[in-house]
Amino acid sequence: MKFAAALLSLLIGFGTAEAQSTAADTARAAAAHLEQAALSLEQAESARNRVKALTETVQAYETGLAAMREGLRRAAIRERQLDQQLKAQETEIARLLGVLQSMGGNQSPAVLLHPDGAEGTARAGMILADIAPALDAEAAKLREALQEVQILAELQKSAAETLQNGLAGAQSARLMLSQAIAERTNLPKRFIEDPVQTALLIAATETLEGFASGLTEMAPEPEGIAPLPDISHRKGKLPLPVQAEILRRAGEADAAGLRRPGLVLATRPNALVAAPAAATIRYRGPLLDYGNVMVLEPQPGLLFVLAGLETVYGDVGEVVPSGTPVGLMGGKDPEISAILSQSGEGSGQDRTETLYIEVRQGKIPVDPEDWFQTNKDG
Repeated sequence: MKFAAALLSLLIGFGTAEAQSTAADTARAAAAHLEQAALSLEQAESARNRVKALTETVQAYETGLAAMREGLRRAAIRERQLDQQLKAQETEIARLLGVLQSMGGNQSPAVLLHPDGAEGTARAGMILADIAPALDAEAAKLREALQEVQILAELQKSAAETLQNGLAGAQSARLMLSQAIAERTNLPKRFIEDPVQTALLIAATETLEGFASGLTEMAPEPEGIAPLPDISHRKGKLPLPVQAEILRRAGEADAAGLRRPGLVLATRPNALVAAPAAATIRYRGPLLDYGNVMVLEPQPGLLFVLAGLETVYGDVGEVVPSGTPVGLMGGKDPEISAILSQSGEGSGQDRTETLYIEVRQGKIPVDPEDWFQTNKDG
């Protein structure tokens, strides 16, 4: 009786420890998202506003691929949990199956020969009648757990093709987007770049701070052109320009002890970077050791500095609408095998690129999280 009670409590663990996992459902939903992105890519080829359509398609691919990675990660964790539970209880399960088989296969009247006579036999029968439904229920849960392990294993096997198609589709969408932006000629311009003045400013400054401060004094607002609308009401609500996780917040020291007034974000390779608000491009191109830099001016006296891009889009002076692509991060998409092998690890394994964001009001840097919506309070 003690054995039956102990075994019963072990089997109940399958029902209480996240028995109804949604890992497989999450991965299936991500696969559907990628299929929809593929359909959007086909439709974007003939869209009137190809830049907007392709931007949405690239973002859909990025969302779908991120969801697929998360689904596979959760599936791998869940499969490992179930496998460990089953291995820990396989001895008890084997004993239970043996007892049940012997009970079910014994049709002789020997079951009536209880050492305590008829009363003991009746009492034992009542006890078995009480625990049998519970054992049946827990056995059903065990079968569900075994079936879930099989489903998750099959999910891992079938994910490779879905990921391959998703990565290929995302790359095609990025290439088409780059071409569409290169062909775009309808963006208004607020001023014309003075390359000589810009070159002198770069040569005269040794820091990003010095460059941004000098840039605020260049190319004043031309007469007769209305300024962009004030966005102060959107303070703290602007989306980050890229799907990312925060590595360091403003003022946090890096490994070398260096503190910067901006955000350092971890992104995936080739991630799309978009304008968080309608803005004028004040500078785009290589700067010091920051890689490619994009400086956006959403309103006079306010600058968003994005540093670390691989590719930058647009021309200086152009006014880009909110959500317009302004560049791509660098790096290479990981191999399918690498994604699958990392699926059981932390979700930040594939965020190999870094984007630095600085916000300056006048010549003074301010905390970017005063403007951008993040998990600062989370």
